[in-house]
Amino acid sequence: MSGVELRQTYELPPLPPPAEFETAPVLRALVDAHRHLAELKGRAATVPNPSVLISTLSLQEAMDSSEIENIVTTRDELFQASLFAEAASDPAAKEVARYGAALQRGFDGMTAREGLITNNVLIGVYRALMLRTDGFRTIAGTALYNQASGAVVYVPPQDAAEIVRHMTALERFVNDDALCDLDPLIKMAVVHHQFESVHPFSDGNGRVGRILNVLYLVRSGLLDLPILYLSRAINRTRGEYYRLLQAVREEGAWEEWTLYLLRAVAQTARETLRLVEGVGELMLRTKREMRERLPRVYSQDLLNNLFRHPYTKIDFVQRDLLISRQTAARYLDLLAGAGFVEKRRAGRANYYVNPPLVELLAADDA
Repeated sequence: MSGVELRQTYELPPLPPPAEFETAPVLRALVDAHRHLAELKGRAATVPNPSVLISTLSLQEAMDSSEIENIVTTRDELFQASLFAEAASDPAAKEVARYGAALQRGFDGMTAREGLITNNVLIGVYRALMLRTDGFRTIAGTALYNQASGAVVYVPPQDAAEIVRHMTALERFVNDDALCDLDPLIKMAVVHHQFESVHPFSDGNGRVGRILNVLYLVRSGLLDLPILYLSRAINRTRGEYYRLLQAVREEGAWEEWTLYLLRAVAQTARETLRLVEGVGELMLRTKREMRERLPRVYSQDLLNNLFRHPYTKIDFVQRDLLISRQTAARYLDLLAGAGFVEKRRAGRANYYVNPPLVELLAADDA
């Protein structure tokens, strides 16, 4: 857009926006969404070492969230990229693999700040995702286009000071519960729309915004871990998602937008619950079999490794179990010999696949 003046096409509202959110349809959708979220939160707490779910489920989310931005890779390429980041040959897989690192950085940053989702946390997510060192946009010229027609759909704030002002207000709205009495899920819908409308980064705003969603669910206490991701639901209805984002800007259609996200939360929570139950059952079955067949090798840390990394390698086992490389290699070869993992080779390196877990994730896609 060099040489072309871009004018902001939407005046971002104060937070909370002056709109009626608690309509009868929204209240009904809230009940459904909260019920399914509560079921997911409770079930996740029963999984042995629930933290393994962050790594496992974030790989699913990485694929779905990146696909919305037309960054497409296969599960095998993604899992290999998570093992051999520098040697991975597929640029898309490497980019998608960074999503998990960005999510973890956001969760760790929020945890270190006693549950606050600050702008520095979001900038850290952006930097981990995009491998950049900058922060909020400082150069004018950003616009969002219709991919089919090439027409400008939306022009976000252009001035660097205005972007900082809006993001400072959004940071306060996210973290100060005394500012309004909106239900947390309604508030999440407002936060997501405002973030996407500020469009604070030069790239990656959609993915950072979707990470912000799940971090907010944890901050609000609706989940203990960042394991619910809306990207798959958005992928299925991508056209509707973008239409409703714009409908709020053009028509103030907050009710329709809020209903869309609430229904996505309920649907995604149901699907994630099934996957979490599957992972939990598979972990318990694998634990029993390992203790029976390889009692001298079994440990909870080793089991966790196999489920934290659907594709694992000697370095990961050595690090997680605090053992020598030779011992880690022996453990993995014994597991492969007993059929718990499948040994494969990439270049000069071996890696080990947990086939039942990979099959479970693939079935979840289907």
